[in-house]
Amino acid sequence: MNKTIVKASAILLTLGLTAGCATTGSDEMQASVQRAAADAAAAASAAEAARAAADRAAQAAANAQSTADRALSAASGAQSCCEANKQAMERMFQRSMSK
Repeated sequence: MNKTIVKASAILLTLGLTAGCATTGSDEMQASVQRAAADAAAAASAAEAARAAADRAAQAAANAQSTADRALSAASGAQSCCEANKQAMERMFQRSMSK
């Protein structure tokens, strides 16, 4: 009877240790999976923030281009006016010299 109790105790102890190790491994695996999921969520969040920053930069660049285009147009208009004034002054000078 004692031999049977000792054998049963040894078997139960072995099963208990095996189940405990399996549970610990499963818990570690679950924790690893949760960490991986959290890392993936953080990476997705960082990617979304980077996309939003890129969108803002693109909008700022478009605004800068629009401002540069308006400045070029104003400068071209001023140059045309300057050329017209120069030609008018030259004609006035030529008329005054021919008298």
